Amino acid sequence: MSVKPEPVSALFAGSFALATLSAPDGPQFPALVTPDARVTDLRVALADEALTVRGLLEDWAAALPRLRALAAEDGPRRPLAEFRVHAPVEPRQVFQSGANYRQHVIDLHVAHRAPDDNRPEEERRAEAAEIMDRRAAEDLPYVFIGLPSAITGPYDDVVLPAWAEKPDWELELAAVVGRPAYRVSVEEALEYVAGYTIANDLTDRATVFRRDMPQIGTDWLRSKNAPGFTPLGPWIVPTESIADPGDLRVTLKLNGETMQDESTKDMIFNVARMVSYASRTARLLPGDLVLTGSPAGNGMHWGRLLRDGDVMEGSVTGLGTQRTRCVAEDAS
Repeated sequence: MSVKPEPVSALFAGSFALATLSAPDGPQFPALVTPDARVTDLRVALADEALTVRGLLEDWAAALPRLRALAAEDGPRRPLAEFRVHAPVEPRQVFQSGANYRQHVIDLHVAHRAPDDNRPEEERRAEAAEIMDRRAAEDLPYVFIGLPSAITGPYDDVVLPAWAEKPDWELELAAVVGRPAYRVSVEEALEYVAGYTIANDLTDRATVFRRDMPQIGTDWLRSKNAPGFTPLGPWIVPTESIADPGDLRVTLKLNGETMQDESTKDMIFNVARMVSYASRTARLLPGDLVLTGSPAGNGMHWGRLLRDGDVMEGSVTGLGTQRTRCVAEDAS
């Protein structure tokens, strides 16, 4: 079951975006979507029945001008409402980022106070701020690997596993890779980004740290990679339509109440630095995702975590809105 997208006047910035759609009982297909919610089936328009969004990204330099031309044409298009919207791309690799918004990190540092730490909150906040400044100066983003199997559609239900004691939201700007990238500089990193989309990188706070071996540190496999823990999309908006990824508003509402509302200006490491850093070790491939961290306002901060029936609505400036409902896993 899924939550239906709500009609809006303009779905996203620019003249077109990429999506993966399906008709009722039909196969998924790559689509060009216009801001007025009209759809072109790219398998037909580009005469390639096997085409996928990732296939377009594999040859993005050639695909982009063709997509621009299609968006400018007055050819027949079908209403978006006739289709189901899936995650816009199937990545081979998902690079996730932690501790990349200054205020968020300070809040978490305070929330995860050690039992024997009785210092005033002001002192612990000052300590966290100092740590963030040092990280930024030393150019040490915190990047780890997520699983593509955790990705779900932007309007699909999110199943909360019975074992997840403290499921939390983390809305993020995600960069979509458009060219193989390996050891690229910060100055050239954005040339390897095809576009941007929205990701909600759900986390079970209760399983972030290993209880049996705390010295090991974080357990991102268990805490972040349950099926459906990464709602993605709805669209990939080309980079040319986003003037400045460092000045976008990231907003998450829970049951209509705003919980996260922060600018990407609060990032410690911007998109270019994140892409460059990930490429120092790994070879980034077309269609891969680089998630850039989540701002302040998570459930741990509010003392209110996700539960059955909650509806999350996440938006990023120019990228549209995703809307997902939480459903408790049937433990029977």
